[in-house]
Amino acid sequence: MSPGKQVSQSEAVTIAGARLKGMRRRVRLSRLALLTAIAAGPLALGVSVWPGPATVAAAPSTKPATVRTAAVAADPAGYAQVFVSAWLRSSVDDTTTAQARLAQSMAPDVELPDLAAGAQGAPESVTAVRSAQHGAGVWSVTLAAQYPGGSVRYYTVPVVVDGAGASFAVAGQPGVVAGPGRATTPKSPYAVTVPPGSALSSTVEEFLAAYLAGAGEVDRYLAPGVKPSLVSPVPYSGVTVRQVSAVDESAAGRVPADGTRVRVRAEVEAADASGRWPLAYELSLAARAGRWEITATRARIDGARDGGARP
Repeated sequence: MSPGKQVSQSEAVTIAGARLKGMRRRVRLSRLALLTAIAAGPLALGVSVWPGPATVAAAPSTKPATVRTAAVAADPAGYAQVFVSAWLRSSVDDTTTAQARLAQSMAPDVELPDLAAGAQGAPESVTAVRSAQHGAGVWSVTLAAQYPGGSVRYYTVPVVVDGAGASFAVAGQPGVVAGPGRATTPKSPYAVTVPPGSALSSTVEEFLAAYLAGAGEVDRYLAPGVKPSLVSPVPYSGVTVRQVSAVDESAAGRVPADGTRVRVRAEVEAADASGRWPLAYELSLAARAGRWEITATRARIDGARDGGARP
C-alpha cells in the first residue's frame, strides 16, 4: 500500500472516532437533561402549589363584618299562664301541694290565696288572652280563668323578662281586671248570593264533602298545581252546604270565560258522632274549560276546630 493511501485511511479513522465521541457526548448530555427534568419535577410541582404573589388575589379585609340582627322580645304569656293556673289551685293553708310548690317556685314573694270553706273550686282552664310590654323587660299579661258553669274571671300579672329572653319572674300579685272589649266586626265582602244548584255552588259543595267527609277525590276539584294539606282522617261523616256567597256578580251565573276568578264564602253544616257543627270556608276558584276549579281555601271554624286545616 502506498504512503498516500495509508494517510487517507488514518485520517478516516480519526474522523470516525471524532464523530463517535461527539455522538456519545450528545447521548450523555441528553441523559443529563432527562435526569435534570425528572429531578426538577417535584420542585416544579412544589412551585405550582406554593401561594402566588399577593397581587394575584386581593387580601381579605381585616375589618370585621357588621351583622345586623333584629331584637326579638320574648313574650312571657305562657309563663304567666302556668303561674296563674298553679296560683289559683293553691292555698296558704297547705303549701305542700304540688300546685302550691310550683307557684312559690315561680314567684317566692307572692302570697298564696286564703280560701274559705266552700269557696269556688279551681278553674277548668287558664288562658293568656293579651300581653303588653310596658318597658325594657317589663310586661303585663292578661289571663282568662274559666270556671265550671261558664263563668270567666280575668287576671293581670306583672312579669319581668331578662335581656336575653331566657329568664322570667313574676314581679307581683295577680290582679282582677275587666275582660277585653269586643271589637266591631267589619262588613262581609260576600254580598252576592250564589244560586243553589249552580255550577259554582255544586263545585263548592262537592269539594267540601270530599275534603271534610271523604266523599270522593279532592284532586278532581283542584286547579292544576294546587296541592292541599288534607285532613286525615276525615273528621266528619257528612257535609251540607247551607249557603254560598260571592264577592262579585260573575259568580252567580253560568261559568264565564277561562281565567275568570271568584272568591266565595261557604257556610256548611258538618255532622259526626258528637253532633252537627256549623262551619265556614272562604274559597278562591278559577274558570277553566267550562268548569270551576279550587285555587285556594281559607277555613273559618265557628264551632269545632277539627276541620280547620288550610289546604
